[in-house]
Amino acid sequence: MEVHFPPEVEAKLTHSAARQGRNPDQLVQDVVSRYFEEETRFVEAVKRGEEALDRGEYITHEQVGERLQRFLQALTSRFSTPGDVTHS
Repeated sequence: MEVHFPPEVEAKLTHSAARQGRNPDQLVQDVVSRYFEEETRFVEAVKRGEEALDRGEYITHEQVGERLQRFLQALTSRFSTPGDVTHS
């Protein structure tokens, strides 16, 4: 199979492959393989999410907001202790 790229994309591909010490064909094959792996993981995650919804396992928008707020408050208090100049 042969794939054609516009000149500017081909130049970026050649440059990126050279920076990595690889040839452009190897780089394209790796990138396309990773894309399909990610696509498969995404589809599986969506399917698991849909199955969880069907089972009634979900949290509301408000619950997400509450959890995020608690997380941000804990994070803020952890990194902004008044008078604390030590770094761990």
